[in-house]
Amino acid sequence: MQRCIANHRPPGWMLVITVFCCVLLFLSSTGISQTATKLKKKGIIKIATIGPQPLNVDINTEPQKVVNKMIAHWKSRFAQVLPDKPDLIVVPEACDRPAGFSLEKRLEYYRVRKDQIQNFFAKVAKENQCYIVYSAAKEMEDGTWRNSSVILDRTGKVAGIYNKNHVVIEETTQAGILCGRDAPVINCDFGRVAFAICFDLNFDELRMKYVKAKPDLLIFSSMYHGGLMQAYWAYSCRCHFVGAIAGRATPSEIYNPLGQVVASNTNYFDYTVAEVNLDCRLAHLDYNWSRLKALKAKYGPKVRITDPGRLGCVLVASEHETISADEMIKEFEIELLDDYMARALAHRHTPGNTE
Repeated sequence: MQRCIANHRPPGWMLVITVFCCVLLFLSSTGISQTATKLKKKGIIKIATIGPQPLNVDINTEPQKVVNKMIAHWKSRFAQVLPDKPDLIVVPEACDRPAGFSLEKRLEYYRVRKDQIQNFFAKVAKENQCYIVYSAAKEMEDGTWRNSSVILDRTGKVAGIYNKNHVVIEETTQAGILCGRDAPVINCDFGRVAFAICFDLNFDELRMKYVKAKPDLLIFSSMYHGGLMQAYWAYSCRCHFVGAIAGRATPSEIYNPLGQVVASNTNYFDYTVAEVNLDCRLAHLDYNWSRLKALKAKYGPKVRITDPGRLGCVLVASEHETISADEMIKEFEIELLDDYMARALAHRHTPGNTE
């Protein structure tokens, strides 16, 4: 019997195939292959933004039961977008604050909540191999508070924290929430990410920090929309912009760097999911007409050139598997929008060029 088994052992190449299949199965089960597939084309990511109404809870509910209800609430919200396998999920400011609670009841709830809901968000991020933004009030060791957006990575770990720079006056005087000092830009596997929260959108001080930092994506968790400021921040910062606004009636939208809405929730659904290409740059049309034409002639559908009209500039996005937008722009000596504006400004200040 032993001799018979020995005579029927699989040849070496079959053993290699068997091992290879086992490795693929392992990668699939750990989610590594899923992440690799998502990042196949650098810069292309799928974003989900969710803007539900704040959860109504009876004010007499015990704090831990409020926590349980809030986790169940967000479990149902995430269930709407997870089938699309997003790379990033964004939620509104104060996403786990119950509606109608007095400050005293809210603080009682927060002190029982601690990190329970953030830990739930982290679990969802890890299980689904995606980034999730958790925007909520957080108590510091010294007893003061911050209005924060925490971005959790694909393993559920904290990738970075942004503390709201411009809190409304009552947030400090009544709730003890202090203004954040920093405007960090967080490195994620799909690009560089910056943040703003609600009232922040009114202040050029923060916006200009991001203009200089040049993030790929700006995440805006909020209780108010901001109107034209969303499109202006997207264009001014030369980046994609995603807003998650509490309440289905107020749009949660994704903008491209031209300030165009590329996706939005509706009056029927409090979420939207869209694929965007962060591998893109803005170029003015002046001096670039023939260069843009030559670029398109060479790369065809592998480059997307978007003209919004009336603005005088276009968005150049690479759809190529290996050649980036920056490489395309360098190849055809296309002058970027910021470089052109800097050159025009320098011309104005050159002696002899002003009256």
